[in-house]
Amino acid sequence: MKKLCVILMGICALSLATLAQAEADPKLWAVVKEAFFPKRDIQEVDFLKIDAPRRAESGAQVPVTLTYDKAAANGVVIKKLYVIVDANPIQLASTYHLTDQLNGFQMATRIRQETDSFVRLIGETADGKLYMAKREIRAAGGCGGTVDNNEAEVRAAAGKIKMNVAAPDMGQPATVTFNIKHVMRTGLQRDLVSQGYVPAFYINKTTFTYNGKELMTVDVGVGTSEDPYMKFSFIPDAPGKLEVVATDNEGKRFTHSVDVSS
Repeated sequence: MKKLCVILMGICALSLATLAQAEADPKLWAVVKEAFFPKRDIQEVDFLKIDAPRRAESGAQVPVTLTYDKAAANGVVIKKLYVIVDANPIQLASTYHLTDQLNGFQMATRIRQETDSFVRLIGETADGKLYMAKREIRAAGGCGGTVDNNEAEVRAAAGKIKMNVAAPDMGQPATVTFNIKHVMRTGLQRDLVSQGYVPAFYINKTTFTYNGKELMTVDVGVGTSEDPYMKFSFIPDAPGKLEVVATDNEGKRFTHSVDVSS
């Protein structure tokens, strides 16, 4: 516990320095890596990739496309992908648990950034080997600030899901677009009137299945933008039903399904 506190204090100190410099600070990574992957080697590779604007229009909605090119990986099978934003107060934005039905992975989504930072995509194999891609992105103000929401409206809207699948040919990639209405409060925002911190309230997990078999589970963090959005592909081998189950940090459960046919 003492060691973890020292690590977190180091991250906070370096984050403040980064804010002062107003540019991505590569020195943060040594501290973040020790917190999440202590004493483990991580190899930078080309088969993982992050596509994103050099400068985002809004730190609250930073568009990124995350790619694991299985064909280019020379037999390296990634089972888990971590998205880490070095300079965020809470660095782990999300974790993707992959299955063979995805046949590789490409995910368009949106993340939060509090300040300029390196964003990292860390891939892990079943035997614990780690691989990485990184991207420097300039953005600001995505994690904190103030909120002035109508609480009743926020609660009533939370969990409403839109999902569709582009009509596929069986055995070929089918594109899924998923969006869930949710305010995704980080716990670092202040109430506009009282100036007190507003408690965290966010989607924490989404699980996608096709005909009862798991496609992907996403551990969602507060580094994910409001109204989480995901666009990805999978390969259906027969007509069937795509289902998603989402939960939030208060234990609420939201479900949706769509029929898939050629």
